[in-house]
Amino acid sequence: MNRDHVISEIQRTATANGGVPLGRRRFERETGIDRHAWYGKYWTCWSDAVREAGLEPNTLQKAHEPSLLTEKLVALTRSLGRLPVLADLLFARNHDPTFPCRDTFIRRLGSRSERARGVLAFCQQNAGYDDVAAIWSAVAGVAPGPGTSSSGAPQLPSSPGGGRGAGATGANAFGYVYLFKHGRGREYKIGRTHNPLRREGQVALELPNELQPIHYIRTDDPRGIECYWHARFRTKRKRGEWFALTADDVRAFKRWKRIH
Repeated sequence: MNRDHVISEIQRTATANGGVPLGRRRFERETGIDRHAWYGKYWTCWSDAVREAGLEPNTLQKAHEPSLLTEKLVALTRSLGRLPVLADLLFARNHDPTFPCRDTFIRRLGSRSERARGVLAFCQQNAGYDDVAAIWSAVAGVAPGPGTSSSGAPQLPSSPGGGRGAGATGANAFGYVYLFKHGRGREYKIGRTHNPLRREGQVALELPNELQPIHYIRTDDPRGIECYWHARFRTKRKRGEWFALTADDVRAFKRWKRIH
């Protein structure tokens, strides 16, 4: 199997299809040439192969190019005001047939950290996306800290060390991001732990008034999800991990039970 043979088959099947090049999956079915025969060897995306064959990719193929997929991910992030999870991609697809399926995002843009790096690159190259950059920074592994990045995107606020609870076994270990309430006011603590009950007891010992656990989010990225909520509520930060939240803020946090 070589480049010339693949190009020849693209041209042949396009001629049989009235001059319109086939999509990748249909091409595989009709020719027996699967993606592994060319991907990463001759081309990095199907539309590039189609163009080299002297044809113009159809609209659906163009929509699945990495750059356009990243734009859609950026737009979805902004519309949600938070990090999209796989369920959001599925929901968007169900309500908009032109929106690529969630498997396409994973297949074309890679893992969550790879998608994050692509989004941040887009935000650096296009002005006016500081809000999106702030949301994705933690996922991409950008060290949180005060101030702004060189691209002008606000950095996620740092979290005080210590008191995280035992049981962490690595960056991808499952853990929890919690929301605690102190007393009768609007004072809430957002933090992360691998042992919710132990952490609740630790925090309660430090406070003069009753501590009430409000909600836990189970996740494979406790640090990243914690940083996301800290960034989202950064204008309401009182000190450390304590925030003055409204009822709407609490409801937004409680919508999530798992983020994997």
